[in-house]
Amino acid sequence: MYLRTTKRKNKDGSVVTYYHLAHNVRHPETNQPTPRIIHNFGRADRLDRQQLVRLCRSIARVCELKVTDPLQTVSHPPEERVEDWPETLELVQTLELGTLVVIQALWERLGIGKILREIAQQSGCHVPYERALLAMTANRLCEPESKLGVWDRWLKKVYLPTCQELKLAQMYEAMDILQAHSEKVEEAIFFQTANLLDLEVDLVFYDTTTVAFSVDTGDEECEDEDWEDIPEGSPDALRQYGRPKDGSWSVQMVVALAVTREGLPVRSWVFPGNTADMATVARVKRDLKGWNLGRALFVGDGGFNSEDNRHELAKACGTYLLATRLNSVNEVNQDVLSRPGRYRKVSDNLHVKEVVVGGQGVRHRRYLLCYNPREAKRQQGRRKQVVQQLKQELSRHRNMSATAQWAIELLASPRTKRYLSITSQGQIRLDRSAIQQAARTDGKWVIQTNDDTLTPEDAACAYKSLSVIERCFRTLKRTQLKLEPVYHRLSRRLEAHVKICVMALLIERVAELACEQPWSRIRPVLAHLQATEVHTTSHLFFKRNEASPELQKILKNLAIPLPKSVLSISPLNDTTPNS
Repeated sequence: MYLRTTKRKNKDGSVVTYYHLAHNVRHPETNQPTPRIIHNFGRADRLDRQQLVRLCRSIARVCELKVTDPLQTVSHPPEERVEDWPETLELVQTLELGTLVVIQALWERLGIGKILREIAQQSGCHVPYERALLAMTANRLCEPESKLGVWDRWLKKVYLPTCQELKLAQMYEAMDILQAHSEKVEEAIFFQTANLLDLEVDLVFYDTTTVAFSVDTGDEECEDEDWEDIPEGSPDALRQYGRPKDGSWSVQMVVALAVTREGLPVRSWVFPGNTADMATVARVKRDLKGWNLGRALFVGDGGFNSEDNRHELAKACGTYLLATRLNSVNEVNQDVLSRPGRYRKVSDNLHVKEVVVGGQGVRHRRYLLCYNPREAKRQQGRRKQVVQQLKQELSRHRNMSATAQWAIELLASPRTKRYLSITSQGQIRLDRSAIQQAARTDGKWVIQTNDDTLTPEDAACAYKSLSVIERCFRTLKRTQLKLEPVYHRLSRRLEAHVKICVMALLIERVAELACEQPWSRIRPVLAHLQATEVHTTSHLFFKRNEASPELQKILKNLAIPLPKSVLSISPLNDTTPNS
């Protein structure tokens, strides 16, 4: 008995196939085998597949055989369920593997693991502190948690066999070692990265941000017994009251970051929360000068532009490119903005004009007036709308006293107060001169540089690239690495936490540059590669699943080989798998 196939050709040339259940019998006259149709299953293109599957299972049950349907997507009824998994094998758990493979490979390639192991060896440490720092850095790139959360929860969900035996205290000790040798670590990592990626450090972008704490008092207000080794008023007390970037007032610390034009971190700093942006430049310049970066242009926003900072940056022939506040600097407001001359068109949204103040001598000051026609049109339309609303609001009231409730609200609003003034009689009025002054600066910004070799076009484009550090800060604080919230209180741990986040940022940026896509798209693909823990009667082993074509492409771009199919095998009584 067998399954027979017959074909019939139609008049239009198409061929139709039929399935039959048949068996052979002897012809009574010729004695030759002749097929006899027992059952007709019908046309192949209209075949009831489940009918054949049920027949196969019925025959297999009588013959004590097992039949597996590869297309079956739902579980069978109890009487039809196929038990084909060996009883000696037990699936225990599945752990994330792909992201950790990439992180560990880049960790070694960038020289991070090497320099940390050297420091631990020189310090006479036998504890694997480098593995602890790897675990904390990898966690920032996967599911950012507190250090307690890394040790207690996250390590149980990923395949990091070399980190499974770590203790919580060892993680805090590793942070202390990192903070004590942070300068050496950052220098070694940066130069290894620069050599690996063949970086030309011709631009160094610098900016600061603030990290707030959900506490009521800063470190300088606490008693000695409350904060262990942080005495009151100590310069090492990082948590102090200051004004964050959002304009509020809270306990915070200041984090400074220097990056290359590709967004790769050069170095990071941590300052007390009451440190002004201008006060950080001298320290930054001094630290970077010791690295012998060569000719590097320092690029910063208007918060760092002061006479002292320009003098500090210019030492030893240092060059800078700094933004300048339009309305608060008289020289810019009176000379630069009013200087006649034509703009050079760099692109549709960027025109540049060079203005030199103070003659052509050594003490001359070089400004670049930049103009964006699109932004000018947008600002003009927005100001026209605000002024029209103010006119309507002023015409509605007879009492024009600046102490009236409606007047106080207008004067307190950042949107309207710049166009209002108070007369000597204490009345509120529309300030026509302020409106005209605002119109002068529509779509304009001014940058100042001491590098005479820079063309106006290159200088303007270099400053616009400062947005790269803003993206770095967004990644650090809000989107992926979650620098906030910070659960530490000791200053050395706070600084180490920042350094760990910056190392994670470096790994992320290297992966993004190699794959030409953001980490938010890379990681979900990597997370599909997982390791399954399987137990036998005597051994346990970890086996990875198959990699998708998209994942293989990412690993190829990063030049990282796919892990072997069986990751590790160890005796069942040995809880640490041997790779």
